[in-house]
Amino acid sequence: MTGICEGRVAIVTGAGRGLGREHALELARQGAKVVVNDLGTALDGDGASSSPAHEVVEQIRALGGEAVANGADIADFAQAEALVRQAVDTFGRLDVLVNNAGFVRDRMLVNAEIDEWEAVLRVHLTGHFATMRHAAAYWRAESKAGREPSARIINTSSGAGLQGSIGQSAYSAAKGGIASLTIVAAAELARYGVTVNALAPSARTRMTEGAFAEAMAVPERGFDRMDPANVSPVVAWLASGESGDVTGRVIEIEGGRLSVEQGWRHGRFEDAGRRWRADELGPVIRSLIAEGPAPEPVYGA
Repeated sequence: MTGICEGRVAIVTGAGRGLGREHALELARQGAKVVVNDLGTALDGDGASSSPAHEVVEQIRALGGEAVANGADIADFAQAEALVRQAVDTFGRLDVLVNNAGFVRDRMLVNAEIDEWEAVLRVHLTGHFATMRHAAAYWRAESKAGREPSARIINTSSGAGLQGSIGQSAYSAAKGGIASLTIVAAAELARYGVTVNALAPSARTRMTEGAFAEAMAVPERGFDRMDPANVSPVVAWLASGESGDVTGRVIEIEGGRLSVEQGWRHGRFEDAGRRWRADELGPVIRSLIAEGPAPEPVYGA
């Protein structure tokens, strides 16, 4: 199979269903060899099954591509290391890491339990960190050995992490952390030939169809803007050699609508030249707020 990712080796986490499945298939169509990682859990992270990953591998092979399955828990540091090693041992190299795996345990903040909070942060935030850490170590070693990588990390943030989402405090915190992790990793890993970007996708998946059922409905006619396959061409382009000048960005994609997030930026500074008094701050802060753009609305507010 030929395409813009021909000859590249990619890991896609959470690739058994939804967005991850579409990413793995599109990367294979574009010529990449794919390690299909999926623990096969339920929507809330419980249980495990090897079937989803193996089914995607068979689909890729039926298309004429190359793929292997992996059932690692990507938030387990040792298993994440073994995942990276499998890609290198199987295909001789690693060029692309697509971090997509995750689940939700939605709850209003006043009802949230600590185990739910920790489980969501573990799979999303720690799961991104662990795979990135081991892939980065491999690419650093390659760079120091004189084999300069043209490597890509593609993370998965969310509008919930960028603008917030009612009833999703843990998920929003994790996805906001992923956006910050992305820009830090981009700055740190550039010296080793690695770009790091993130997506904020909107699509119909197990995680979204319950919370946003009306918006996710398939239209009777025309373009299905919530088809998860709409997101995957952006992943393939970011994974390709063509995207080497793009790093530290969060790209929002919904259907055919594409946007590069602007992120936190400094507003105008008001400098007293001394320590502020508490009783004088009200007018100053309100003036600075009035000069800037209004915050994006929180989803569900």
